[in-house]
Amino acid sequence: QVQLVESGGGLVQPGGSLRLSCAASGISLSIYVMAWYRQGPGKQRELVASRTSGGITNYADSVKGRFTISRDNAKNTGYLQMNSLKPEDTGVYYCNAGRCWGQGTQVTVSS
Repeated sequence: QVQLVESGGGLVQPGGSLRLSCAASGISLSIYVMAWYRQGPGKQRELVASRTSGGITNYADSVKGRFTISRDNAKNTGYLQMNSLKPEDTGVYYCNAGRCWGQGTQVTVSS
């Protein structure tokens, strides 16, 4: 069964950090473009960051310099390190690889 399971979301104050994880089963993250998307309140789902199998990364302008996407092939797990978080980063974050999506994890940035 192909499955992506996100974890690591939560409530954090502005300026804080979180690291999201995306544990994959039934699919090898190493051969796919892995991506993180988010959907804020009342907004459409948007691409936050992506990483090719060769390690090429791409970031939304709004998160450049603050977020880092990475992958641990041995653990078959992807990550999104989020620093200097802002209230506008609030939303449900989804992991994607190929046609597979996780269930999402809530990130709330608020004082």
